[in-house]
This record gives sequence, structure tokens and C-alpha cells, in this order.
Amino acid sequence: MNACDLKGKAIVFLGDGMADLPIPELGGKTPLETVPTPTMDKIAANGASGTFLTLPEGYPTSSDVANMSVLGYAPSLYYPGRGPIEAVSQGIPLAPDDVAWRCNLINVEDGVLKDYSAGHITKEHARILMEALQEHFGSDKLTFYPGVSYRNLLILHGPEFSPKVGYYKPDSSQDIPVAELPWTALDDSKEAAYTVEFLNKLWADAAAFLAEHPLVKSGEAKGNAIWPWSPGRTPSFPKFTERYGGKTGAVITAVDVISGIAKCAGMDVIPVEGATGYIDTNYEGKAAAAIRAIEDHDFVYVHLEAIDETGHEGRLDLKMQAIRDFENRIIKPVVEALQGRGVTFAVLPDHPVPLSMRQHTRTPVPVCIWGPHIQPDSVMEYSEKAALNGSLGFMTGDAFIRMVLGL
Repeated sequence: MNACDLKGKAIVFLGDGMADLPIPELGGKTPLETVPTPTMDKIAANGASGTFLTLPEGYPTSSDVANMSVLGYAPSLYYPGRGPIEAVSQGIPLAPDDVAWRCNLINVEDGVLKDYSAGHITKEHARILMEALQEHFGSDKLTFYPGVSYRNLLILHGPEFSPKVGYYKPDSSQDIPVAELPWTALDDSKEAAYTVEFLNKLWADAAAFLAEHPLVKSGEAKGNAIWPWSPGRTPSFPKFTERYGGKTGAVITAVDVISGIAKCAGMDVIPVEGATGYIDTNYEGKAAAAIRAIEDHDFVYVHLEAIDETGHEGRLDLKMQAIRDFENRIIKPVVEALQGRGVTFAVLPDHPVPLSMRQHTRTPVPVCIWGPHIQPDSVMEYSEKAALNGSLGFMTGDAFIRMVLGL
């Protein structure tokens, strides 16, 4: 087999929420600077580094916007809202008058949003609660759909509903009273006003219903309320192969928002048994899937959600563990298996999640790219600080993905 038989192909390792700010207990270093990451450093040392703006002003600081940006799909042209992206992931058809919402199961205590993930509720418990909500509230006007853990969907059906509704992201709103997090009409239409009224009543009724559910009353599950957010109608993306010179793409992920973006773009989604979207995910399965997928795809996107989740929890120990596992159990085995065969490797987060803030920020993320077409620079390690000195400079738009693909 020719040593360069995969030249022109690329793998991106996406550590969701991996970037951070200096932390006093780490001696002023970030988790990424503290955890040993020799393979990430190898990619930086043999390639070029820089920074990339994934969350432009005017759009939510959410992973759907960020990952669309990484893949070169400008939010200004294509962003439909998170709800419809995840509906595509689940294969839920949307009628022209449907408005799809991401619908978290959350935990509320004394009127305060305490946990955007309901204690990382299990997929099974979430399914039971969402099916109970559907049985009780489902109608020709609304449908609840279970997803993965706290990540579920609400579809509102009919022309009386509008996606022009302002909302608060639940993972950016922890420890804030629910009364300070209202849905608001974004225009003067009667549809937007009615949708806000409808959501307020549904929220209160669902909270009262869930409080009496046996799983919640017994304390087995913390999902005692719902949180609809990021609404939209049917997405319309140009295909990845059309945008990028006929190149084929595959995505490996545990979460609906990323697989939804992939399906909207006509990319293949590679399922991995045991992929959970948390620190107990099947790292080895993801690595093996990437090694297989690059043989018959030009581009493979390996997404790890666990780092983001630990950042939202404010858990330094778990964030460092997740970065360590990303390095040792995904990036290292993939690079070792494919090094010398002409594959381009790249590493980046989709956005920072500073542990001190427990939410996404718009700070440009560090990137490094190593491939046959990349001129190496003087940067010898991968980190937020080191990337600032890289020859790739500050990138926006589709500059990153085109650099990775050699276009």
C-alpha cells in the first residue's frame, strides 16, 4: 500500500468547549496547557497554528452556530435554529408551518434554574418523562420527542405559531430565577405574541405535571421542568460535496445537534455504540470509527461533547480528565494509525467554556493543522496562548475548513 494513499484526505478532532481561561489553581495555566497532550502538540509542531472565530456577533453562543462555522456554513446564510437541526438528526419531518424547539429537561429549585441537564438525566429516564409529557399534552398543536439524555425536542404545529421568539440558553442561565428568563416576542406579530403566551402556559403546566411524576417524586430523576429554546423551521443547506469540490464527508458524534448539521449538509453520520455525549462515552469506538471512515471518505469530523459538559458543570477535574481522554483515547490512536499516509490532521474546539463562567464565550479558538500542503511554523505546542503566535493568524468564515481541505 502506498504510504501516501490517503493524501488529500483530512481528519478534524473537535474538542467541544475545550478552550478556557487561565486558572489560579493551575498556576495561571488553562486545562489545555496543564494536561499533557503530546499528540496535539505533535500536530502543532509539525504544522501551523492560528485562531478562528466560530461565534460571530449577532448569533447565539451555541454549539450549532459554532460547528456550522467550523464546517464553513455561514450562520448569516444558513442558521435555522437548533430545534430544526436536531429534528433533522432524528428524522422528524417538519411541515411548512411547524416550529421546532430544542427542549431541555432541566432542574428547578425554589424557582431557580439549577441544572440545564437535570443532573445529566439518563437517556432512559428522559425517554420515560418525554413520553409521559407527550401522552398528557400531545395534540395536533404540539408534539414532544425524546432525544439523548436532557436533549429533547418540542414541535409546535400550525400557522398561529412563530419562531420569532427570544429565549435564554439554559446552559448559560444556571442559578438564575426562572422569572428573570422570559420568552419574548421578537416582532409585533400576533403569532409571536401568541407563541410566548402558549409557551408560558405550557411551561407552568409541564412543571406541575412533572413534579407529580413518580420518577421525579421519588428523586430518581431531576427533570422537573422543560426548557424550550432555539426555535426554527425546516433548514436548507448546500451539500458538503457541492461546496468543497466533490469531497465526501463523515461525522462521528454522540449528539443530535452535530449529526443534524451533518445530515443537513449531506454528510454521512457514523454511529458508534456506547457514545453518550459525556465522559463515559466510547472513546475507543470513536477512534476506530474514524480510522475506518477515512478509507472511504475525504473528510472525517470527530466530535467530542464530554469536554463541553464538564465545563458547564464547572468541574476542573472532569474537564482535565476529558481532555486527557480526548488526547490518549481518540487523537493518539488515530494519528498513530494513519501517520505517514498523507492524511491532514487538525485540532480545535468549537468555542471556549471557561470553568469560571460555565458558559460559552465568543473568544476565537486555537487551531492547529498538520498536512502535506501546510507549511510548518515555529509553534511547538497546542494551546490557547501558543496558537496566537501561529502563521495561520486570525481566521473567519470558511478559511479554516478550506485550509484543512487544501482548497
